[in-house]
Amino acid sequence: MNRTAVAVFALMACMAPTALAQAGGSLSRPGAPVDAKTAPQSFSALSKRLMPAVVNISTSQVVASRLPTFPEGSPAERFNEYFGRNDDGFQRQGSLGSGFVISADGYIVTNNHVIEKADTIEVTFSDGRTMDAKIIGRDRDSDIAVLKVTARGALPFVDLADSDRAEVGDWVIAIGNPLGFGGSVSAGIISATGRDLNTGRSDNFIQTDAAINQGNSGGPLFNLNGQVVGVNTAIISQSGGSIGLGFSVPSNTVKRISAQLIKDGRVNRPWLGVNVQDADESLIKAYKAKGSAGTIVTRVTDASPAAKAKLEVGDLILSIDGRAVAGVRDMTRQLSEKPIGKAITLSIVRDGRARDVAVTLGELPDEDEPATAAPSEAVGMSNDLGADLVALDDDVRRRFGAPRDMNGVAVTGVSTRGRAYNKLRKGDVIVEVNFQSVSAVADVIKRLDTAMQTPNQPILIRVKRRGETGGWFDQFVSVDIKK
Repeated sequence: MNRTAVAVFALMACMAPTALAQAGGSLSRPGAPVDAKTAPQSFSALSKRLMPAVVNISTSQVVASRLPTFPEGSPAERFNEYFGRNDDGFQRQGSLGSGFVISADGYIVTNNHVIEKADTIEVTFSDGRTMDAKIIGRDRDSDIAVLKVTARGALPFVDLADSDRAEVGDWVIAIGNPLGFGGSVSAGIISATGRDLNTGRSDNFIQTDAAINQGNSGGPLFNLNGQVVGVNTAIISQSGGSIGLGFSVPSNTVKRISAQLIKDGRVNRPWLGVNVQDADESLIKAYKAKGSAGTIVTRVTDASPAAKAKLEVGDLILSIDGRAVAGVRDMTRQLSEKPIGKAITLSIVRDGRARDVAVTLGELPDEDEPATAAPSEAVGMSNDLGADLVALDDDVRRRFGAPRDMNGVAVTGVSTRGRAYNKLRKGDVIVEVNFQSVSAVADVIKRLDTAMQTPNQPILIRVKRRGETGGWFDQFVSVDIKK
């Protein structure tokens, strides 16, 4: 059976600080009354106006050839040049992308993946001028980079929109360099906002059906006022070509990131130092708390701001500085807007009691740097979870790869008819039931018997779960006992 893989493609073909120069004027016209939901008769005037601020970006880098180098004097020596190798066996590779000018003095925004490994960067304007560009700063997490060119006079530039005001259904146009065809324009609408492609902690993409292809990376997505509402970054496709699923980094993210890159050459992010999971209404009810959303702390990093503030695994976070937390992504977004060194207030629930915790945010570290065996018990198959439970002895530890310092009760199976189906997994290690630790099957059954006396209250279970990379992490699940 043939299977066509669906993949997320980076689009590379294989606002700014107030101090920026404003001479020459912006090509955007934010003040002009435009109905973003009504398609114009033509996009020609808008495209012609904006084209001078959009650039094609070509990069090159020298890499070691994977093919053998034919020795001097060999009959096959001439093939070295054919394969693009120099005398030392290296070859030069190039790539294409897009970008746009955000200031008259030559600052250009593009994607980090367009220029990340480049030795040389050249930008080409719509009038045919070419200029060498240098990297001012780049941010891998948001996939945003800022370049700088030096021109004799003021350059045409465009403004960044307020992407929070962009709505589904608004008309947009994309201008870029798809597959090397510079100055290409496509039109469409905003299909969705707040998309998460699981590419990083900053995922918050604008989705568009405007045709976007490889080479559009780093190019602008314009609204009808000529403002950049997003930076085209990725597509989802079965073939590598556009199928109407394009994704752009929102302009408000670009404003914040580009400003820091221009000022400091890097992005300084606030750091709390926790791993969290989403908490739905059922989990929150299990905590005997009010609300419909939040996050639960599953790990606290040693010596982090969270550790210094004595946050604990299992804490339910409901709000930050009085603003409700809707989930992991919302919490990440809220924290990213807080200044480093600022004390924030987390409203949490611990052991069924609400409390406020003050935490002073630090700076996120650079990711590029750096007993006697318990007596064996029989499997506990008759319990109110519908799960097969067994003590975590040496044999079970070897079977599931559990570390020696882990204590709890192992799950060896879950009945499809049981309450814990789709909640617990084979290989989970139960360490707490309703905030009380367990180390034996009898402990779990005792906690369940107590919980069954209040059937309207879900059971909160904390487990250790093994991830795909082999590491263990905390996970919290709620089990409805009214089934």
